[in-house]
Amino acid sequence: MSLYLTNATWIDPDTFEVSAATLKVEEGPFGGMAKVTAPPCEPGPEDRLLDCSGRLVTRAFGCAHHHIYSALARGMPPAPRTPTSFPEILEYVWWRMDKKLDHDMIEASALVTGLYCAKNGVTFVIDHHASPFHAEGSLETIAKALDRVGLGHLLCYEMSCRDEEAVKEKGLAETDAYLSSGRKGHVGLHASFTVDDDLLRRAVDLARKHGTGIHIHVAEGVEDQEHCAQAYGKSVGRRLADAGVLPLPLTILGHCVHLDEEERDLIRTSPCWVVQNTESNLNNKVGLGRYNDFPRVMLGTDGMHSDMIRSAQASYFIAGLAEGGMSPEAVCQRLRAVHRHIADHGAPGDGLNNLVVFNYDTPTPLDSANFPGHFCYAFDARHVETVISQGKIIVDHGALTSMDEADILAYANEQARRLWALLQNR
Repeated sequence: MSLYLTNATWIDPDTFEVSAATLKVEEGPFGGMAKVTAPPCEPGPEDRLLDCSGRLVTRAFGCAHHHIYSALARGMPPAPRTPTSFPEILEYVWWRMDKKLDHDMIEASALVTGLYCAKNGVTFVIDHHASPFHAEGSLETIAKALDRVGLGHLLCYEMSCRDEEAVKEKGLAETDAYLSSGRKGHVGLHASFTVDDDLLRRAVDLARKHGTGIHIHVAEGVEDQEHCAQAYGKSVGRRLADAGVLPLPLTILGHCVHLDEEERDLIRTSPCWVVQNTESNLNNKVGLGRYNDFPRVMLGTDGMHSDMIRSAQASYFIAGLAEGGMSPEAVCQRLRAVHRHIADHGAPGDGLNNLVVFNYDTPTPLDSANFPGHFCYAFDARHVETVISQGKIIVDHGALTSMDEADILAYANEQARRLWALLQNR
C-alpha cells in the first residue's frame, strides 16, 4: 500500500527548500518517499490519500539521547535530602529511582515516552536505559513497547560499577543478549567515574563483537574529570581514547561539558559522535558546554522531555552565551545529524517515510531562506498535526492512532503510584 500526501508544502530537511508537492510514501521499516506529479487516478484498495492543503510537511525527528526510565519521575516524591551537587542529584534522585524499576514500570515508561515522542513528531529514539535490579530482558521490554507505538529505536543498557559485582555482570549479559538477538543498539556505560577498567575493557570488546559503538556520559559534571585524574592520572577523554572507545565510529559521547583542549582534539579527530543536552545541563547546573567545533554533533533531551523542537530551540538560544552564537541553519542541521548516525547503524525505522505534518499558522511569509528562522523562533509542538512513521499514520490530528492514549496514561499512572510508594519507603 502507499500513502499519498496531496497539496503539501514540502520542506526539504537538508536544504530547507520549500516546494509544492504531492508525496508518495511507502510503508515499511526501510520505506522511502518520493515526489510525484499526482496520485493515481484510481488508487489501490489499500492506498490512502491525505489532503495537506495549507500544511507544511518535512521529515520527522529523532532524539539522539533519551532516558526512557525517567518517564514516571514527573511529580515524584522529593529526595530524602536536597542535592547540593551533581553527584548528589544522581545519588538521591536518579540512582535511588532506577533501583526500584521492574518490568511493568519499564514497560509503562517506554509506552508513555513513545506516546509523547510520537505527538511531538519524534519517530526515532536513541535511549540509554538503567534498571540495576531488573536488567534481564529490560531492553526487549522497551523495544517491544516502542514497536507497539510505531517508533524506531537504538537502545542500550547503562552499565556501571555502582552496585555489586553481580549487577555489573547482569548488565553485560543483557547487552550481549539484546545485540545477539539481532536488535540494533549500542553498548551502554554510565560514565567514567562509575566504570572500572575491567568493565570498560569488556564493554569495548562487546562493541567490537557486535559492530557498534559505546554510548556513555562524558564529563557531564566536573566531578567526572576530578575522579579520572585521581584514579587514573588522566582526563576522561584520554582514558576513553586509550581504551578504544573514541575510535569506534558509532560511539556516542553525551554532554561533553568539561573538556580540556587535548580532549577536544581527540574527539574532533575521531569518528565518534557528541550529543548536546542543553536543558538537562542547565537543570543540573553542570555548565553550558561548547559544541560548535565538533564535526559530528546531535541533539538529545537526556530524559527531560520528548520534544526535539524544544531541544533545538534551547540549543540555539544558549549558544549565544556558551560560544558566541550559531545560526538557525546550523541548529537545524544539528537536529538532523541524528539521521546520519542511525543510517550508519543500518537500523530500521528512520527511512524517508517518516514525516511530520505541521499546521503552522504563520502571520508572515515563509520561504527557503527564512524557514530556519521560523523554526527557531516560532515552531511549537502544538503545530504537529499528523505524524507518519515507517509509512503509517501514527498521529492523526494530534491523537495517537497506533494505541489507545487513555490506556497508556492509565497504565503509566498505575505504575507511577507503585514506584512512588517504593520511593517513600526509605
